[in-house]
Amino acid sequence: MDYLKTVVPSQLLAERGSNLVVINPGSANIRVGLAKQDSPFSIPHCIARRSNQLPKLNVQDQLLNSQVTTAQHMEREKAYDVIASLLKIPFLDEEVANNSVPRKMGRVDGYNPQNTRKDGAFTWTDTHVKDLNSSVPQESSSDKSVIAESLVQNEGTELKEPTLAELKFREVIFGEEALRISPTEPYSLRRLIRRGHLNISQHYPMQQVLEDLHALWDWILLEKLHIPHQERSLYSAILVVPETFDNREIKEILSILLRDLRFSSAVVHQEGLAAVFGNGLSTACVVNLGAQVSSVICIEDGVALPNTEKTLPFGGEDISRCLLWTQRHHQTWPQIRTDILTKPIDLLMLNRLKESYCEIKEGELDAIAVVHSYEDAMPAGSHKTRLTALNVPPMGLFYPTLLIPDLYPPPPRSWFHDYEDMLEETWHIEFPRRSDMPDGLYPGSNVGLQMWDNYPFVSMKPKKEEKVGLAEAITSSILSTGRIDLQRKLFCSIQLIGGVALTGGLIPAVEERVLQTIPSNEAIHTVEVLQSRTNPTFVSWKGGAVSHLPSFFFFHVWVSFVFGTMQMHLFIEFAYAISS
Repeated sequence: MDYLKTVVPSQLLAERGSNLVVINPGSANIRVGLAKQDSPFSIPHCIARRSNQLPKLNVQDQLLNSQVTTAQHMEREKAYDVIASLLKIPFLDEEVANNSVPRKMGRVDGYNPQNTRKDGAFTWTDTHVKDLNSSVPQESSSDKSVIAESLVQNEGTELKEPTLAELKFREVIFGEEALRISPTEPYSLRRLIRRGHLNISQHYPMQQVLEDLHALWDWILLEKLHIPHQERSLYSAILVVPETFDNREIKEILSILLRDLRFSSAVVHQEGLAAVFGNGLSTACVVNLGAQVSSVICIEDGVALPNTEKTLPFGGEDISRCLLWTQRHHQTWPQIRTDILTKPIDLLMLNRLKESYCEIKEGELDAIAVVHSYEDAMPAGSHKTRLTALNVPPMGLFYPTLLIPDLYPPPPRSWFHDYEDMLEETWHIEFPRRSDMPDGLYPGSNVGLQMWDNYPFVSMKPKKEEKVGLAEAITSSILSTGRIDLQRKLFCSIQLIGGVALTGGLIPAVEERVLQTIPSNEAIHTVEVLQSRTNPTFVSWKGGAVSHLPSFFFFHVWVSFVFGTMQMHLFIEFAYAISS
């Protein structure tokens, strides 16, 4: 205990971070790494399994409603014209006569100080096992039976170059490789998380989702972190969960970590809270701009305020889809077949173009870019073209009718009927009091839950999504705190995290539009977005990596409350012991 009092955080992080795995599942990517690492691995949260159906890539639960209705189309065009008026660019169907309005061309090399531009084409994933000897350590456990069978069949024969007929398909493909599989290949692509929830539907049962999640995470631990099964008991896991996850989802993921992946222990932190600590703060309004969902939550003195939570059903991928729609409407997109429904590799290309060229600024914003076409299993084709209105798609964050987020099948209603809710099991249980614990910190037979008396009960039901823009969600979240002193502090402590937070010009746009959204009767006249001290893409992961230090334990005690009062008390006792 004396050592823990004198050791500096960086030394403790280096010593104890080597056996701590931090896992942060996002809406489209999962960030995983050892706590001692400077940055995590970011891997698309998807898996492809070989199918016995026709050789056609089957994207399971890709989109439920991909058809834009007439009403949605009219709302989109109206939103475009509103944005065009704000940005001082021509309306959607307005022609610029004789180029009378000067254009602002982006640099020909597509320079964006916020992002590193990548123009290289993606390559199709090789779905065959060619060199069996070199492929053994690279395959997952589900592939090893196939490889072993092949080795037995080839035993005693001379080594020779395998013919096309002798090539074996890889049974399972993970991460970005799964997104780069040709549509002609016999695979079923499955995305494990949709719009901030496990992708459970009538077409993708819960058991399959959990099995696929276990397989992907096991592959990451083996291939990226090089942690074999026999050594897992030496490691602990820190799970940084999004605000969109509900109790049942967290419980199932914890079961996978402890039962299937065989970690010795696991601690859960909330993503927004981890982001605050990742930037060295204690109070902030955290705005998480993910790939498929955005969320807002306020943190006060290291405690999340549940009543301030807002969930918005759009993110970076919706901006990418809007970019494609904008170019097609202006007829600047090459005459190629771009279809993110049947070719996920096209979505990868659109995401890259969005990150390189889209930003928020006034005036017409065009740029010369290289667009790639991916036809079946053929090599990618390159098309140099001029992209236009590149500042319109990211403005969809403030005008979501421009994005038209696609609808996804919700989980079965029975999913939310959790008959093993740990909150209910332990809510009225009394625990023996430790004599050396301060009053109110550890409940005894007479003390009760003093510090948690007013903590709201989290019901098992789908979380409500807000049908508003980003500025309205931020303003509503902060004003719901009900205290003018805290509101003023939060309006000056807005923190943007997630990949979309790297969009150029987003910070001043948020400050301006949030200020305009605050009601005139509120005595608030200043809005400020804090500059992130680390990469906004993985600041939550970083916060989870440092949160295991003793100095942070008291701030994270409340997180275990999600899993039941007994677990909360054990966590408090442990935190008190190591800090005393």
